[in-house]
Amino acid sequence: MDLLKWGRSPWGEWVLTHVSWNLFWASLYAGILFFLAHASYMLFSAHRKRSSAETDRLEAANKNLPEKIVRHTLAARLFHWIMAASMFVLLFTAFLPIAGVKFPWVQWHWMAGLVLIASILYHIIHASFFLDFWSIWVGPKDIPELKAEMMRELGHDVPGPKSGKYPLGNRLYHLAIVVTGLAASITGGLMLFRVRTPFLVRNPYLLRDFTWGVTYVTHGLAGTGLVGLVIAHVYFAVRPEKWWITKAMILGWITRRQYLEHHEPSRWRVPGVTTTTTKPAGQA
Repeated sequence: MDLLKWGRSPWGEWVLTHVSWNLFWASLYAGILFFLAHASYMLFSAHRKRSSAETDRLEAANKNLPEKIVRHTLAARLFHWIMAASMFVLLFTAFLPIAGVKFPWVQWHWMAGLVLIASILYHIIHASFFLDFWSIWVGPKDIPELKAEMMRELGHDVPGPKSGKYPLGNRLYHLAIVVTGLAASITGGLMLFRVRTPFLVRNPYLLRDFTWGVTYVTHGLAGTGLVGLVIAHVYFAVRPEKWWITKAMILGWITRRQYLEHHEPSRWRVPGVTTTTTKPAGQA
């Protein structure tokens, strides 16, 4: 199966033109197979949240915590849902024609692309200056948490740290979506010069044929990758044990008990509140 498409330039040179659309179907099926496999696995998986007894002790020791703890501000939630809407429009307008649904998709596609680019630029500024920028990133500091989570998944009750504001899975997904989202946005921004819009003067000669080919291939790879990533995101959002996270993205807050069940207070500090941690039963 050829993963890349080639064509001849007006000067007779072989240049890249796009990715094979078989990659779209591969990404779609991979996303579906992933959530089927994960759903089957979760039937036997151990829960990751603290035990009720340990959470009760933490709740008794932290009565100064508010009943509702802000997880996402209104500005952060608006960004999330605007980005999500633009992403769905982009994916549907890009891939429905490939699936045989014919409609004038180009205008809707580039308009949604502009909304996505604007929302990403806004988010970069908002996260850099108004949020805890590093709380969503992964690094060597997360290795103890990863080891503890793997042991808990295997059914062992280990004392390793819980997550900070964002669970490890969320941070890993964020890294993947940053790479693919930026690749799609940057290449899509360049491709705006190949279509007629009220904002830019059409200039198909902005880049060389070879560079345009690389741009189209990168855009196609990012787009097909986003198909599987979006399927995984929607799947986790609707899972019963993850609904508290999805609800927080709608309402903006979680309960005090959810905070203590799933998070390490020392790694996600509530502004203006001093928290107390207790050791699980059986530890010195």
